[in-house]
Amino acid sequence: MIIEVKVPSPGESISQVQLANWLVNDGDQVEKDQEIAEIDSDKATLSLSAPEAGKLKIITPAGESIDVGSVVARIDTSVEGSPKTMEEKKPRQPEPVKEEVKSSEKPKPTAAEPVKSSPPDKFVAENDSAPGIHVSPLARKLMQENNITEENLVDFLKGQRFGRKDIEQYLNTSRSFSESQGSSGTSASSHPTWAGTRLEERKKMTTLRLKLSERLVAVKNQTAMLTTFNEVNMSAIYKIRNEFKDSFKEKHGVNLGFMSFFAKAVTEALAHFPAVNSFLDKDEMIYHNYVDLGIAVSAPKGLVVPVIRNAEMLTLAEIESAIKELAGKARNNKLTLDEMTGGTFTITNGGVFGSMLSTPILNPPQSAILGMHNVVERPVVINGKIEAAPVMYIALSYDHRVIDGRESVGFLVKVKEMLENPVKMLFAGNDPVKSLLHL
Repeated sequence: MIIEVKVPSPGESISQVQLANWLVNDGDQVEKDQEIAEIDSDKATLSLSAPEAGKLKIITPAGESIDVGSVVARIDTSVEGSPKTMEEKKPRQPEPVKEEVKSSEKPKPTAAEPVKSSPPDKFVAENDSAPGIHVSPLARKLMQENNITEENLVDFLKGQRFGRKDIEQYLNTSRSFSESQGSSGTSASSHPTWAGTRLEERKKMTTLRLKLSERLVAVKNQTAMLTTFNEVNMSAIYKIRNEFKDSFKEKHGVNLGFMSFFAKAVTEALAHFPAVNSFLDKDEMIYHNYVDLGIAVSAPKGLVVPVIRNAEMLTLAEIESAIKELAGKARNNKLTLDEMTGGTFTITNGGVFGSMLSTPILNPPQSAILGMHNVVERPVVINGKIEAAPVMYIALSYDHRVIDGRESVGFLVKVKEMLENPVKMLFAGNDPVKSLLHL
């Protein structure tokens, strides 16, 4: 029996999507409910599952824009076999070379261990067929012309004699990679390498990126956007985190980060300045007596803004748990449309990438967005004396049609006051700090 695989509707207003990529190959055996493809809409990335088990016949190639309800594949349920995925078809990585290093000089004991370890992931070839070596596009073309495989290169390297300079180069490269990983937590900051070619690559924009581009341009053209700035002395928050982070994690199971403090300060400030939490709908202002807080997250396929519902009612631990869950879904492209719609105010944190100062752009139809930045020790005047303190610059971009200068500046000052004196966010409790952390 032949079963058609159709594109489901991601939402009421979405009529066209893009087939991002197939998770299986044409002719593979798939199981019922197995994820076989990823679909990009203008709001999210969704998974396409097999309705029945059988042999898959792909009709629409990856990268094509298709209408909702279109048939992209067929499954022959009469064929039986073992299911396969793309991950299973990738060649195994070779075992690290463990041959003894020959050298005219006796190697130091400290240099022996790195030789036996596998090289950093940075230097794995971009081509999936490569067994663990980095090959430039020009070199790969030369290999193809002369029928040379990656395995031939590995065998050749095994027979080479490594000298002292080779080991020192390996150590320096590994050390630089490790330091870049430790400072940023991501391989994106590791040293890039140029292949020395004049090649170009053309990629089609995803539906999500196209929609994002349209929205950003519309914001600049259709709103009277303005940005105001302030600075926050983070000493009080640093002190609280250093003193209570272990007990907080032990009790609540999540780390105590900066974002929960900012989320709490924002919800309290919005209660004092409701216009910052409002929308403009034609000739009417829509005010909200709740805060659905959007947290901007950099996902693999672009910027997404998952929403924490009724953030004004949550504790710091509940906010941290919600952020952890939503950020994990964003990184794995598992966010649903409901989790990304309906926000009333947004926080974005460029500081995680090292940004000192920026003017965040509005997330329509919202009227304001708060930008966080990196924390740097700067000279500040405390009780008439100049001292070094951890300082963060914060920025509030807002629609001047909706929010006046008094309200925007007043809101930002209120956020600053609550962050510099977290006790202002408390209402009861003998120990205000423990009450805030619910310890």
